[in-house]
Amino acid sequence: MFSDLEFANKPLLFLLLIIPILIALYVWKYRKLYPTIQISSFDFAKKSKTSFKEILVHVLFGLEMVALALLIVALARPQSSEKNSTTNVEGIDIVMTMDVSGSMLAEDFKPNRLEAAKKVGAKFVDGRPNDRIGLVVFASESYTQCPMTTDHKVLNQLMSEIKTGIIEDGTAIGDGLSIAISRLKDSDAISKVIILLTDGVNNTGSIDPISAAEIAKMFGLRVYTIGVGTNGTAPYPVQDFFGNKRYQQVEVNIDEDMLKQIANMTGAQYFRATDNSSLDKIYNEIDKMEKSRIEVYEFERKTEEFFPFAAIALGLLALVFLMRTFVLRIFP
Repeated sequence: MFSDLEFANKPLLFLLLIIPILIALYVWKYRKLYPTIQISSFDFAKKSKTSFKEILVHVLFGLEMVALALLIVALARPQSSEKNSTTNVEGIDIVMTMDVSGSMLAEDFKPNRLEAAKKVGAKFVDGRPNDRIGLVVFASESYTQCPMTTDHKVLNQLMSEIKTGIIEDGTAIGDGLSIAISRLKDSDAISKVIILLTDGVNNTGSIDPISAAEIAKMFGLRVYTIGVGTNGTAPYPVQDFFGNKRYQQVEVNIDEDMLKQIANMTGAQYFRATDNSSLDKIYNEIDKMEKSRIEVYEFERKTEEFFPFAAIALGLLALVFLMRTFVLRIFP
């Protein structure tokens, strides 16, 4: 009941230090009234018994000390508080648009570009519990792997199932961006973001990437672009005639100029990831730039709780007065 009490006049609690002083004075005074004497025998002490009234005197003094302590606590104005809070979360809608063309199997990332992108993407999703996030994938065609959702467990499960070869190979960046725009254009979120990740050059599809960026700009969407791939050449796994895995070095071609143009047109940024670590840092940087706005309103109501302390103290003092008057008969 009193575990969460606060005191409006907390310094008054120092008056409680008077109580041990009063108890020490009482003990000293009591011993002075009954001094020790020298006797030749203990026989009379055996017959001597402490009377009920003598015990009652000590009990009443103890009650007075308890009453005094309660009165001091009451004067310190104990208060209980009831706190309520409401949280207003304005999230960000994000569509992660991921290249799943065959070149994403290159192993300049560990274990390869696609798996690295999925791992870092899942970590990014887990760090944004208040946002709706969707997932679009593209190769020669594009489709929605997961619609906008706050169920990030389902989203990460669907992300883990992404693999190359499901659709015809190619890199239709414009088509992938267009699908992402269609998912976000009607959103009422305070911020709408697309994260476009690719390792190649637009070589197919029905929509030009720059034209898609113009549409994104018109709807107020920011498109962060990420080019994935080391500089120079990257090891790419292939099978020989006997089905054995071997590697061949393939040239890394990323249309960085186009990705920079898309990002600049939409008020975002372009990033280049050359390994797992740099990709992780890029997502961390985007995470810092695009934060949800959370407003917390707290209401606190205080209630005075001195009355129980004062009532018990006055009750004890009344009991002491009655006992001293009618039992100990202090007054004739």
